[in-house]
Amino acid sequence: MPEQVDISVLIVAYASRDTLPRCLEALSAQTVRPREVILLENGSPDGQRIQAGEVPDWVEFIESPENLGYAAGNNRLAERAKGEWLALLNPDAFAHPDWLEQLWAATQRYPEISLFGSTQYCAEKPELLDGAGDVYHAAGLAYRGAYLRPVSMLPIEGEVFAPCGAAAFVKADLFRALNGFDESFFCYNEDVDLAFRARLAGQRVIQLRYAAVDHAGYGSSGRRSDFATYYGVRNRLWVFLKDVPGWLFWLLLPVHAFATLCLWFAAMKSKQFGLFSRAIWDGLKDWPRIMRARRAVQAERKVSVLQVARMMSWRSRQLLTREPDIRSYKESVTPD
Repeated sequence: MPEQVDISVLIVAYASRDTLPRCLEALSAQTVRPREVILLENGSPDGQRIQAGEVPDWVEFIESPENLGYAAGNNRLAERAKGEWLALLNPDAFAHPDWLEQLWAATQRYPEISLFGSTQYCAEKPELLDGAGDVYHAAGLAYRGAYLRPVSMLPIEGEVFAPCGAAAFVKADLFRALNGFDESFFCYNEDVDLAFRARLAGQRVIQLRYAAVDHAGYGSSGRRSDFATYYGVRNRLWVFLKDVPGWLFWLLLPVHAFATLCLWFAAMKSKQFGLFSRAIWDGLKDWPRIMRARRAVQAERKVSVLQVARMMSWRSRQLLTREPDIRSYKESVTPD
């Protein structure tokens, strides 16, 4: 029987009947066993809900009558989790057999790190990457590094701004100290916000090369769907307003406004100009709450504004081509 490691795997499933069996099958084939796997059926529409009898008995199954969103859904799972580490896994992400083993080994190589990202390959086109960590550009735009880029672009292991939430790995104590995901985000960019708050608190993030999953991506929402556009636009604004600190906020505000304006007009091509407008309006309408959240986040900041600026990407070409931004971590020990 494989060795057990102190990891709780958390899966929030919404309209995931087509991908969840493959996700669980990949977990059952891991070279080490997690302490537990907890699955939330997150209020999927009738006919698409996962039933308790459809999941293996080694999976703890819970249900929500309504869609809590990715953020609140993971928070509910984290409240139940008993593991020292939380492995957040999308139901459309299929772990390579040694995924958990590689994650666990990383905790031994980097005992001072509490947040890791996984390499994501494109499930439909294995010659392409689905992501190698999330990059935060100085324009206030976050993107998945190396998204749909050739596998040859896969960078070495090192420091990244944020892990993609599709297969993120976080120490349970840190997740709880940060109060988990901001549930007002509902879905999209909540992983960037969580990592941003962790970085402001002095944490660093390592993107692992050999801890890997195959990711279908946008399995329950669709990349260009109205749902993805609305929450992506609104939440991107909230991340900038809430997390970018001090003088850097005022320096980058015109840049962010210009980038948003360009994307706004580009939305006309996909006939989503009105939707984009509503997302911006709804984001700004919540200004008092976001400013309260900003004051709370910035009060806990332990790094300088200049250090935060150095965490960001400042190259326009990197943004336009979705190049990954993995940096050398001096204390790192690269695996063979």
